[in-house]
Amino acid sequence: MRLYHITTNTASSVALADIPVVEYVDLYNDLKERLADSRYHVAHYFAQEIENGLKFYIIILDDTRSEVLISSFEPDYYTRGLASLTAIHPQFHPFEREIHELYGVPFDQHPWLKPLRFSHDRRDKQSTMDSYPFYSIEGDELHEVNVGPIHAGIIEPGAFRFICNGEQVLHLEIALGYQHRGVEGEMVRNQNRLRQTLIAESVAGDTAIGHATAYAELIEKLAGKTISSDLKRERTVAIELERIAMHIADTGALATDIGFQLYQVACEALRTMTINTTQAWCGNRFGKSMIRPLGTNHPLTVEKIEMIRNNVREIRRRYNEVRCDILEAPTLLARFEQCGLVPTAEMASIGGVGMAARSSNLRRDIRATHPSGYYAEEFKHEPVMKSHGDVMSRLQTRMDEVLQSADYVERLLSTYTPSEKLPAPDYNAPLAPDSLSFSLVEGWRGEICHVAVTDSEGNIAKYKIKDPSLHNWLGLAIAVRSEGISDFPINNKSFNLSYCGHDL
Repeated sequence: MRLYHITTNTASSVALADIPVVEYVDLYNDLKERLADSRYHVAHYFAQEIENGLKFYIIILDDTRSEVLISSFEPDYYTRGLASLTAIHPQFHPFEREIHELYGVPFDQHPWLKPLRFSHDRRDKQSTMDSYPFYSIEGDELHEVNVGPIHAGIIEPGAFRFICNGEQVLHLEIALGYQHRGVEGEMVRNQNRLRQTLIAESVAGDTAIGHATAYAELIEKLAGKTISSDLKRERTVAIELERIAMHIADTGALATDIGFQLYQVACEALRTMTINTTQAWCGNRFGKSMIRPLGTNHPLTVEKIEMIRNNVREIRRRYNEVRCDILEAPTLLARFEQCGLVPTAEMASIGGVGMAARSSNLRRDIRATHPSGYYAEEFKHEPVMKSHGDVMSRLQTRMDEVLQSADYVERLLSTYTPSEKLPAPDYNAPLAPDSLSFSLVEGWRGEICHVAVTDSEGNIAKYKIKDPSLHNWLGLAIAVRSEGISDFPINNKSFNLSYCGHDL
């Protein structure tokens, strides 16, 4: 019996007829064993309404063989519950919680079947943020500390409920989903692809390039078209510039939280220089308008290449000075080392991705395990890995990746002669009907996954987006256990997860 359609991140879209429709019990038994091996993890798991109920799709990644395993099932969920995969593999918890919230599907033995987002179309309208079932512990010496959901400045809403014994955190529960954004629904409601691109850029404002790249690659697969090597190269430069900018910003934010203002100011200046470089290229500091399906409105010129190379060399030189100072600062090291530990096994258990996972010695990097675009051609990536899984490891991963990404930009542009024939974007290419398309992109936070299912006319009937934050919020909750509550800000900054990327 065939359980999966096996493909790769560089293949075209998959006809729905080629995706096996299996019995849930068979899929459950396979995943129970398969995901015990950390080489596998779930990229997406969602349900789509069909004429007779729901059809479920699941996408599993094999990080060793660079394979993508796709399966589906159609259970009679109204009369019986589904055995919860979360009960054996916690990485499934956000996916099963979302399915339960939207469709009321019961998952037997699920340890925390709570709302994930409180979307406007949730099945149980009586379930609201005011009635959210926060975990509680009784004890005369225990107390609760609530942070949020409204925060100072421009940060988005999110509630953090701490249970503490004195200063020590025993448990942190994070509740998100206050904005009811409806992003995925909008991708279906209006089939205008320029509008869809703009929405993709706005999934998480600090990852405009990453999410727009994921959308563009998905559409290109559905259109059955490939883009030129030159366009792939330019997209790679753009996403590495985004990585440099955000890692530098987080370095400064961590310095801020322990009072190292000099490092903060230095990083603010370098981050500004980086995003101004992006603005000089495409007209927007965050790279909006940079990535478009099947073409570009901002092809590189000889002058822009020279500007980018000069700026990135200077950013790398000055940032490396900050990096060396940080590694020689005893008070900073004492504050960050052995704080907020997330062991490798725990990170694998929750399905952690991106730089947070790599800081815990878990090799999760789409550029290496499931490369696409220029990474899949002659550009081999070797992930930065750290072993301690603490705040310092997460900072060191960022610092090393800034230097690595700067070197990548120089390598990509030093021998590049820009083409004058890069095509303009194409928003009208016909899409494959009755097909599933996915894209996997390594954003600066980690693994981004977009999935689309088309109908018989080639229109997008279902669109699902996964920001890496969906996996990693639980990592933050694990990191602060047994720490002092005053250590929460630096742990929070060391992950720097997205509220809006979660609230879709």
